Amino acid sequence: MERIDVAVMGGGQSGLAAAHALLRRGLRPVVLEASGRAAGSWPHYYDSLTLFSPARFNSLPGMPFPGADRDRYPHRDEVVAYLSAYADRLDAEICTGCRVTAVRRTGGGFAVELKGGGRLFARAVVAASGTFGRPYRPVLPGLEEFAGQVLHAADYRSPAPFTGRRVVVVGAGNSAVQIAAELSRAAEVTLATRAPVTFAAQRVLGRDLHWWLTRTGLDAAPLGRLLSRPPAQPVFDDGRYRAALAAGRPKRRPMFTGADGTKLTWQDGKREEADVIVLATGYRPDLPYLAGLDGALDAAGNPRHRGGVATDVVGLAFVGLEWQRTLSSNSLRGVGRDADRIARRLAAYLARR
Repeated sequence: MERIDVAVMGGGQSGLAAAHALLRRGLRPVVLEASGRAAGSWPHYYDSLTLFSPARFNSLPGMPFPGADRDRYPHRDEVVAYLSAYADRLDAEICTGCRVTAVRRTGGGFAVELKGGGRLFARAVVAASGTFGRPYRPVLPGLEEFAGQVLHAADYRSPAPFTGRRVVVVGAGNSAVQIAAELSRAAEVTLATRAPVTFAAQRVLGRDLHWWLTRTGLDAAPLGRLLSRPPAQPVFDDGRYRAALAAGRPKRRPMFTGADGTKLTWQDGKREEADVIVLATGYRPDLPYLAGLDGALDAAGNPRHRGGVATDVVGLAFVGLEWQRTLSSNSLRGVGRDADRIARRLAAYLARR
């Protein structure tokens, strides 16, 4: 069985940032990526996805995000190209097509089991597999009885397949509003939310909001430990989404209360036909390989940690969790700070051993 310093599960932005930080601490990580390329979930997001933070704020440690216009909002494919280039420059072993199926305690370290029967022994492990593999599908009234098509935003790519159809998008976050607005150009769209959509101005006093978050220190403030659950984030808007909702493209309605076949019942008692429901309801940490590691996860499958360091499993750390420490923990601009912190902790732990 191959023996390594640190096994990093996931080759997206979090895993790459973790590998970079571990290398700086003198450790030799091996990155284990289930897919065929080191770009995480980015290649699988919907086609029109554009970041809501400017290019200047989307760099991983050691490599600026490319492009002359530092204030543009990069497209999904630009992020994929950036992560691929970052992986190529990183002096770490990156194994693609290596899906981790289980992590177990053994001999003072961890046995990392791979799909197909492979096995590694790691002195420490970093779970950086993100959330895309675990879409959150909430319990909604009548959803089980709905006879139309139900899909998650993880499966949405473009409006083309929905042309002329009646679509209900569930959610009030950035992805929900962006997808609903895009679909409304080709379909009849309703945005169903539990509460009114809240907006945050993309630019304040001539500066992008992220400039202010960085300048004030709020972006890096360790607020995660104060939160029992992550707060709902507003929709970052330059005015177009607020205007689209005001114009009824899409129209916004409170959550439906039931379904009968392909008819949804709304809170005002009206019943309307719908062909498709798109659940833009977010994700949860995708960590099935830790299910057999006692103390790593709680009963709901969520990581037990404090600032990314496992509370009950020595030698285990996490990177890329939502609000792991800060509001930017699971973003390109913030993941490097958390990666450096857990690398420092793991290096100290391994030095003592």
